[in-house]
Amino acid sequence: MRRPSAALLALLLAGVSPAIALEGPAPAAPAAPVAASGKPRVVIVATGGTIAGAGADAANSATYQAAKVPVDKLIAAVPAIAGVAEVRGEQAFQIASESFTNAQLVDLAKKVSALAKRDDVDGIVITHGTDTVEETAYFLDLVVKTDKPIVMVASMRPSTAISADGALNLLDAVTVAAAKDSRAKGVLLTMNDEIQAGRDTTKRVNIKPSAFFSQWGPLGMVVEGKTYWFRAPVKRHGTASEFDIDTIDALPEVAIVYGSGNMHPEAYTSAVAGGAKAIIHAGTGNGSVAGYLVDTLKDIRAKGVQIIRSSRVGDGFVLRNAEQPDDTYDWVVAHDLNPQKAKILAAVALTKPRDAKDLQRIFWEY
Repeated sequence: MRRPSAALLALLLAGVSPAIALEGPAPAAPAAPVAASGKPRVVIVATGGTIAGAGADAANSATYQAAKVPVDKLIAAVPAIAGVAEVRGEQAFQIASESFTNAQLVDLAKKVSALAKRDDVDGIVITHGTDTVEETAYFLDLVVKTDKPIVMVASMRPSTAISADGALNLLDAVTVAAAKDSRAKGVLLTMNDEIQAGRDTTKRVNIKPSAFFSQWGPLGMVVEGKTYWFRAPVKRHGTASEFDIDTIDALPEVAIVYGSGNMHPEAYTSAVAGGAKAIIHAGTGNGSVAGYLVDTLKDIRAKGVQIIRSSRVGDGFVLRNAEQPDDTYDWVVAHDLNPQKAKILAAVALTKPRDAKDLQRIFWEY
């Protein structure tokens, strides 16, 4: 019997049938490696938070230590994930989310950007604490230039609580990250069966699993392992964004001053003394500024620091040239972004020099 050629042996080892091999040239290699199982390949990047928390008392969901469970144990605790996707975990940080710094935001975004560029990654899930997950989600939405699904996930109760919500949230997040119809929708947050836009959603309750809301409503839901979509994001994000984490190594300081009655100018001037390049005025109502503060803010703007009017009110948006003559004072309005999200957008935008007019354009578009 004639021995098969080296080329035929290579085809046989690659799984190509002899009939196909003898008929003609081997088929072209796929553009990207394909998982042996045929399932989507999802990387879970862990940063800590309550979803990785543990407590001594199962009946007490509020007393626990965050960021104690490593990523491999998080994955092992939800065996149903294996039926949805091929997953692997990476431990980026192990911290409570209120401790996130700008430097860690940049590091995380660079890691996620690098993963998104890989041919063997179809989607990314990021476990995170609820306290600042909305800020991290919006930051990634702005600076990671990919259409691959990036899904934030968190929990309001630690895994040791009687009615822990982390396991189902994580399974749903992997389901969303593995779904083809999740592409190009920006960074998402999956909790409590809902799929929220990372740009829009905010934490409004601190003691219930139904903690996150958007005034514009969720993008969709996960029901019995299937994604259902109701709307799509309209603001710039991902590949349509003008920002790119690959060109950002640090973020400028941006301060938030919370509005109330009987304000003190020192809250603003001390922020400037501390190096703030912009101040988010979390004003009452329509981002209102008390009459006795106007001169202080005008003086700060004259020194080159941007003044951005946001609102402490949960819903609605700040109207330009209402309450204050923004055009005259060269101020910016945050539109529908709450103060903490306005802070993120301002920091990203001010990684390059901007005048107030260009900064206002950015707040309209993102």
